[in-house]
Amino acid sequence: MRRTILITGASSGLGAEMARQFAAKGHDLAITARRTDRLEELRAEIAAAHPEVKVSVHALDVNDHDQVFAVFTAAARELGGLDRVIVNAGLGKGGRIGTGKFEANKETAETNFIAALAQCEAAMEHFYERKAGHLVLISSVSAMRGMPGSMTSYAATKAAVAHLAEGIRIDLVNRKGHDIAVSTIYPGYIASEMNEKVEQEQKLMVDTATGVRAMVKAIDKEVDDAPVPAWPWLPLGQVLKHAPRGIARRLV
Repeated sequence: MRRTILITGASSGLGAEMARQFAAKGHDLAITARRTDRLEELRAEIAAAHPEVKVSVHALDVNDHDQVFAVFTAAARELGGLDRVIVNAGLGKGGRIGTGKFEANKETAETNFIAALAQCEAAMEHFYERKAGHLVLISSVSAMRGMPGSMTSYAATKAAVAHLAEGIRIDLVNRKGHDIAVSTIYPGYIASEMNEKVEQEQKLMVDTATGVRAMVKAIDKEVDDAPVPAWPWLPLGQVLKHAPRGIARRLV
């Protein structure tokens, strides 16, 4: 078992629920986010339910790239090494291209991709040193296709994250003496703080615990990639990739 897990963006939503579910499976955790008050509440919750599990809390703004490397190093030292890193921190801001929303779109791009690149660098340096580890990148089913309106920049960043993961995965081919895996997880519409005000996602939404349970299952299998929950997102993901634009637009 990959015993120790670091999760970024763990103060709410999918990150917090992943922490709860992995703790229930006996994993020691490093949880990071900007909002340490929420992290402390989550640590207390986990300690009450699973007193045998160690949880370390770290303040982290993933856009502070030097801090990313420092926090990953500190978490590894505290937990005796990191077996799995889940690159989860992200933003859902944005607006239709050409409508004056550049700053929001840029912030999403910087947080979702550039910061993810920093996290991957820090994680893979650690894994190469240990010759073992599991890197997990949280993408989105929106990465399957260019998306309209407020989702355009967000979807583009999630596609970039998926390609980043695949590049790292290919770099590991035939690398002997290493037990390093890379997984790309494509969540469908799973309830979280990020999307609670997004009207168009309600029709296929599942609750946070159910959606994250599917994510954790795929992560534990160390799959290369997986849309989750598999139903309906495995078939719908293929439809999104190949359907005419008019049909794809009605699906989002």
